Amino acid sequence: MSVIDDPGSAFDLTVPVVVIGGGACGLVAALSAHDNGAEVIVLERDPVPKGSTALSSGMITACGTALQKAADIDDDTAELFARDIQSKAGGKADPHLLAAICAGSGPAIDWLIECHNMDLVLVDGPPYPGHSRQRTHAPPTNSGADLMADLLRAVDAAHIDVICNATVKELIVDGDKVSGVVITRPDGSSERLGCQTLVLASSGFGGNADMVKSWLPDMAGSIYFGHEGNQGEAVLWGQALGAACEDMGAFQGHGSVATPHAITVSWALLNNGGILVNQNGIRFCDESLGASELAATVCQQDGNVWSVIDQSLYDGALRFADFKNLQNLGAIKSGMTAAELAQACRLPAPALEQTLATLKKSPALTAPYHAIKVTGALLQTQGGLAIDSDARVKRPDGSTLPNLFAGGGAARGISGTDGSGYLSCNGLLSAVTLGRIAGREAAIQATALP
Repeated sequence: MSVIDDPGSAFDLTVPVVVIGGGACGLVAALSAHDNGAEVIVLERDPVPKGSTALSSGMITACGTALQKAADIDDDTAELFARDIQSKAGGKADPHLLAAICAGSGPAIDWLIECHNMDLVLVDGPPYPGHSRQRTHAPPTNSGADLMADLLRAVDAAHIDVICNATVKELIVDGDKVSGVVITRPDGSSERLGCQTLVLASSGFGGNADMVKSWLPDMAGSIYFGHEGNQGEAVLWGQALGAACEDMGAFQGHGSVATPHAITVSWALLNNGGILVNQNGIRFCDESLGASELAATVCQQDGNVWSVIDQSLYDGALRFADFKNLQNLGAIKSGMTAAELAQACRLPAPALEQTLATLKKSPALTAPYHAIKVTGALLQTQGGLAIDSDARVKRPDGSTLPNLFAGGGAARGISGTDGSGYLSCNGLLSAVTLGRIAGREAAIQATALP
């Protein structure tokens, strides 16, 4: 990735707003720019836009929405939402950015539904852990792929061009002002597209092993469970232009991914009585700390880690496709006693027997037992370019770059400084809300220029 300083560059085409990245953040930014009167083009490297969004559950938290009010949840304020997020982040989320995201979350959901006919519902059931109100919105299927399909339909209805198989490797600049991009096609040909403003929505750096090693050393070498296209281009371009980066040690992880099958084992099994034991048959952590918090801890164990459950948890999990798939793959080891389970998992029987016999956890595990070999995984990075509350990319001194905006995984998140601060759905919350803010502000600036 590089930046070309070429003040007199000629372009094949120039549009007011260019968005790099066709995931949730990029498509929402494009809809927002369009609704604020700017012509916009989205550039996507993949043949079909998917990104990290398609790999997710499609769940977006937001407060004060019409759907909440229809469900008699009329006391969910931006201040309450921010307190919940800040509590999980240990008070380390940027308060100004957090306030802007929480305040903008409800209007963003209402706008997508009312103005772009998005099919979103308020998820049934109690609030997710850490949320004091039920504020999770999603497609009826709870599918990130369906959320992407609905966003693409909305973008198509708005007649916004989404150019696929369009990889951006170079930005063209005049000093620190972006004037355009170089698009590379699969056949090796290239085009130069000019712009008045640029929105970086190309997600994080989880797919870049060198950047992960540098910024997230505890997760280096772990399974990466995100989109491989997340190579950190936005961070590298921003740094080349003098931008600041913040919270680069923050991430969402998962401490229970079946290995070598690379299938997530629901953390609900551990919340409801299951435990993690190491190759010595010893429980080494408090599972209630959470999936992301313990991802690095699991990765740092010397050897195999096993997720141990009992028959009741096993029977309940069979209704989930991923767990059933693990059963079909022979990934689940079983034993009528702790000693039999130890033999199946090649663990020291006395230690595992002692671990299970002295376990102080409610509900308690009872024989027969089952276990799945697991490891820790990186799902998405949460650090990125420093931005202000209008999604403008900032320099280290707090001033903003002339015409560069960022959102979603390309920008600093609201999960604090490490893997312990991620609250459920923070990723799509930031992607959707910052996408709307970035698209609006980029359009306002672009259309105001002569």
